[in-house]
Amino acid sequence: MSSNKVLVIGGGPAGLEAARSAAELGGEVILLEKRERLGGTPDRENYAKLTHHWRDASEAMAELSNAVTSNANIEVKYSTEVKGMSGSAGNFTVEVEAGGSAESLNVGSIIIATGFQHFDPGRATQYYNYYSFPDVITLTDLEKMLKEHKVVRPSNGEVPKKVAFIQCVGSRDRQIGNEYCSKVCCGIASKQAIEIREQLPDSKVMIFYIDMRMYGYWENEIYWPAQEKYKVNYVKGVISEVLKKGDKLLIRGEDTTMSRPMEVTMDMVVLSVGMEPSAGTRSIAQLLGVKQNKYGFIEAGGEGGLDTVATSVPGIFVAGAAAGPSDLDDSISEAGLAAARAVASNRKAMAAA
Repeated sequence: MSSNKVLVIGGGPAGLEAARSAAELGGEVILLEKRERLGGTPDRENYAKLTHHWRDASEAMAELSNAVTSNANIEVKYSTEVKGMSGSAGNFTVEVEAGGSAESLNVGSIIIATGFQHFDPGRATQYYNYYSFPDVITLTDLEKMLKEHKVVRPSNGEVPKKVAFIQCVGSRDRQIGNEYCSKVCCGIASKQAIEIREQLPDSKVMIFYIDMRMYGYWENEIYWPAQEKYKVNYVKGVISEVLKKGDKLLIRGEDTTMSRPMEVTMDMVVLSVGMEPSAGTRSIAQLLGVKQNKYGFIEAGGEGGLDTVATSVPGIFVAGAAAGPSDLDDSISEAGLAAARAVASNRKAMAAA
């Protein structure tokens, strides 16, 4: 029997917006979240401010969450994971488990919004010594410090005088198989560099990059202000290793603009880690039988590539970083489209029944 219900898997930004939009379009929505709370990666990783509108992340996620939990047409199931699926568009049976209890859900369409995970910088690029030197941190580590207004060196608790960002860690790297650009790292690093200069006005901040990829409005909103107002120093170069030098960190590499070797000492090094498909994304793709691309993200585009939220299975759609690197603007936009397609799919199936 055809169902009017839309199942949304994932309670991050894309999942929250997809649930809200589908409900406002008249669909009955079930939102599954494997954690005990909504908000996804921005909540789990304690983001400070969002790129590029500089909104407080907690405030923004609360706004998205409240729009879902206050909607009578949306049922949220926490601490719940998908275990299996059968059926077809208009009449899916999805097996889920919550707290050891199994349940079968009958839904007409499904939206996958299981997001991404940050690249582990020690997995294949330990020449940056992330697991060896406490003062080598990641964007997410720094984000927590910025949120608490406590940017200090983990090794000794002192305020850093010199901070360096290294771009494209885990992205644009053929050796490890992540040949793609993760899209948001340049903007996030520049945002964080500005925040460091705001919180620590006596600090010096450098960003070492292959190319700075600022798309849309980020060029004028982040990139140029970082240089001109906050005096962040951008250096085009390739970093080969990070070593210890006394109580400092020694960065070695090549200044590709000047075509010469380069060595600088820093108090703290921030690795701009890229995006990879989350374990949940990989798992849900297998359980639902949707195709993944060679990087493990869910393959989107449908036949011809123009249906940007369609998966290989009719009635199942994808939104946000589950389909590939996305910023928040992209994720919200894709979520709205996925919701519209899911509700339309249900109506079509019910009309044909």
